[in-house]
This record gives sequence, structure tokens and C-alpha cells, in this order.
Amino acid sequence: MGIATHPAETDLWLPLPSGEHWDPWTIHTHYFGCSIPEAELGAFIYLRYQPAFPLSQGGVCIFRGVENLSVGDLAFVDYRNTMPWPAIDGNVITSANGLRIEFLRPGHSVHLTFQGAGASFDLVQEAVTPLLARGHVMPGEERDSDPALAPGGSEQFMHVAGELVLGGERYEVDCFAPRDRSWRQVRTEAPGAPVPPIGWSPMCFDGDLVFNQVSYEPADTEPAWLGTYDVPADRPSHHFAWVIEDGATRDIVRVRRDVLERHPTLYAATRQEIEAEDEGGRVYRFSGRALAMAPIPAWPNVTFHDSVYRWEDEHGRVTHATYQEIWFDAYQRAMRRGRAGAAVPR
Repeated sequence: MGIATHPAETDLWLPLPSGEHWDPWTIHTHYFGCSIPEAELGAFIYLRYQPAFPLSQGGVCIFRGVENLSVGDLAFVDYRNTMPWPAIDGNVITSANGLRIEFLRPGHSVHLTFQGAGASFDLVQEAVTPLLARGHVMPGEERDSDPALAPGGSEQFMHVAGELVLGGERYEVDCFAPRDRSWRQVRTEAPGAPVPPIGWSPMCFDGDLVFNQVSYEPADTEPAWLGTYDVPADRPSHHFAWVIEDGATRDIVRVRRDVLERHPTLYAATRQEIEAEDEGGRVYRFSGRALAMAPIPAWPNVTFHDSVYRWEDEHGRVTHATYQEIWFDAYQRAMRRGRAGAAVPR
């Protein structure tokens, strides 16, 4: 069946209301990242646009290792909750805190630069996959977004090359990293969505095999969310997933993500296994562990962590990429109360 793609010009879609009423929680986003595994470093690069106001937020978060217990522990953070609408000049978007996104060739290549007090980078990202259409990310988007506004989202794996400077130390960047974005989605920021923690695990093995999924842990893995959420047994645990192998893009019809170990304080997964089956019956198996992990700014009712994961497939191929996990307030309280059975290695 394959996965739908979006046209290249969607990279630049940042529409504003033109006389009509838009839900105040309507958003557009741009996300980019990179990793330096040998230094246990990861970067979260993000702009979130709120066109109904119009305002924006975001910036740059750089983290090292797994002992980042709060946002203040990050190696560098310049993330601002309230900024004016960014300056837009043709294919260049520049935020008020100096993050510059230049689409050298929309749908294919991006030049990212930033100069902050303590960190900077100059990165070029070149596409290794098509600009794929993705499903909703946050629970409620599929319910609250206005179909008349044609909401959507895309994701794409990139080869990232360039330089990152942190605290005066220079690092060469040469990695695979996903980017994604949303347009005209509605995220209400309401508390208490009745869904288990959601994990995003994109990975790219030298462009030959690219896998991506967003899911929660199914009940048969004895996840830590048991007793907090009531999820129908017949509901697929993945929101959307796909694989590209030898140039062919295929839908993933089944995902089983089994978290084997969680961070004792952050609660996010630090070791896990994934089994996935594509539409043709081919089964893929991956095992991963976190090299770096940190809490990242988000709205108050959710807890969000980014990480750098080392992934290995069943053939012994190794890659590194972000793994991101998010959950709502009920799960955080449950883990604090001691329902964290999955926090113990097994």
C-alpha cells in the first residue's frame, strides 16, 4: 500500500488567519534534531507557532548523559515560551532567539544555524527519505483539529553534517536524524487525556533500512501504565508506523514495544525492544538503550523526554537516533506513587 507523501512546499506552510476565526490552540511546528553518540550528546531544535495570536515559542535544548533531572540540568537551553511571530524572508525562518531555518531546497535540504550564549551550531540536513505524511502525534488532534483547515503533518529522515559548539568545545556532527512538522493541528493542552505513555522511535540504518513508529506499550508486556488506564484489548498499540527497505516504503500493521528498563527518576524508557510487522508479513526486530536523556520543555500537563538511543537490528546493524516519550499527569502521579514496576530491570 505504501505511505502518502506531501509536496515540498509544505515545508514553508505557516498560514495565519485571514479574517476567519481559528481555534486559539491551532499550531504549526518545525522539529529538527541531531546526535553525537560518542559524546553522549543530543540536540532538540524546535519552533511552535500559534497563528491565532500570533505568537511562537521554542529554541534549542542540548543535553548530555542520562542524569538530567530537570530542564536546568541540560548542557544548554534557550527555549522561550513566548516570542513574536518569526521573521520570514522567502525560504528563511528566523526566531526571536536566533534560531535560523533556511530551506535550501524545500522537501530536500535544510540549513540550520544558531548562535547562543554558550552554544552554537551550523548544520546542513539532506533528505534520505521522501517527505512522508504522518498521522497525529498528540491524543486529541484527530478529534479537535478542523478538517476545513486541512490539518496535516510530515516527517523525513535526514543526513545531518556540520559543527556544534558547546561551552567552547567543538564537535563534528555526522548522523542520521528525523525531522517532522505539523500545520493547522489543534492541541488543546487540556489535562488528563486517558492514554498511556507514547513513544516515538525513528531509526535509520545507513539509508538501507529506515523504520518509524509511534506507540504505547501493549498490555501483554506488563507495562507500568496498567491500573492507571483502561485500554481496549483489541486496540492497536501503534498510532502510525512505516518502514523503508531497499527503497520501498511499506505500512507497518503491528507493533509490539516492550520496555525492559526505565530511568529510576525520570521514568522514561532507557532500554526496550520493538517487534514490528509490515503489510507484506515481514517482521523486524530492534533493541535499544539510551545514551543520553533529558526532560524537554512542554506544556504543564505533560511530561516529555528526548533521548539519544543506540539501536541494533536483528542482523547486528547499529544506528543512533532520538527516542521521545510523552505522558500526561495521571501517569506521572502513578509512577510517583510507586506503580513503577517497569522501572526495575527485567
